Order: sequence, then C-alpha cells, then structure tokens
Amino acid sequence: MHIVVCIKQVPDSAQIRVHPVTNTIMRQGVPAIVNPYDLFSLEEALRLKDKFGGKVTMLCMGPPQAEEALRKCISFGADDAVLVTDRAFAGADTLATSYALSAGVRQIAKEQAVDIVFTGKQTIDGDTAQVGPGIAKRMGLQLLTRVAHR
Repeated sequence: MHIVVCIKQVPDSAQIRVHPVTNTIMRQGVPAIVNPYDLFSLEEALRLKDKFGGKVTMLCMGPPQAEEALRKCISFGADDAVLVTDRAFAGADTLATSYALSAGVRQIAKEQAVDIVFTGKQTIDGDTAQVGPGIAKRMGLQLLTRVAHR
C-alpha cells in the first residue's frame, strides 16, 4: 500500500500576528510548524502502514524552508518526502494549490502507484478546507471527509 500525505507548513497560531492595515497574516518572525490537522492525517497513514505494510510519502507545496516540516514528518515515521517549490507559488490560492499538489501526486504515482491520498481537514492559516476536495476532484478520486475510527 502506498499512501501520500499532503501537508502544509503554517505559522504557529500561538504566535500569529495580523498586519494592521492589510489584515493579512504576518509570517515574518513567526515560527513555522506542520499544520496540526495534517499531522492527524500522517498519524492515520502510519497506522495503516503498521497494520498493512507499505510506504508513506509526504508531499508539500511551499517555500524551501518547508523542507523542515517534511523532515519532521520523516522523523515521525514517513518513508519519503517531496517538496514542490517555486517562487511562482507565492500567494497561491486553493485552486492553484490543489492543482500543484494533484500534479505532485501524479508524478509520485509514476514511480509507484498511489493507493490513498490523505490531507488534513483544513489549515490553521487559511481555514478554507478546499484543498483536499480540490485534489480529489482534479484526480477523479472518491472523497471521504470527517472520517473517524473507533
């Protein structure tokens, strides 16, 4: 089984600041973390890997510094990581992000078929919850949301 987990490096919400004029998040000087909801997806992917075997590949679109987030995921037990980065992605909206990540999943699948793609329910910086469904739509995948196991 090959699982791809999409993550995003986000500003630590405990130290976030908003620009007083533009009302946008000020990322300068704010520590970055792996989006907490994406860590839940990684945890579930690792459970499946432990139970059924296979491989977990992390996928992130972001600046070069996002490599740090991917390294953290590797330290938790992921097998591989791919960073999609380009200055052209700066300020990308959810439409562009889902496009880039779905292209990344397709590229990963050229080396080894992908059985499941996980995303967190949303990011703590954008809160749109649109990227996961956007990836599913672009790839023609069945979308499951708000999944829980007992």
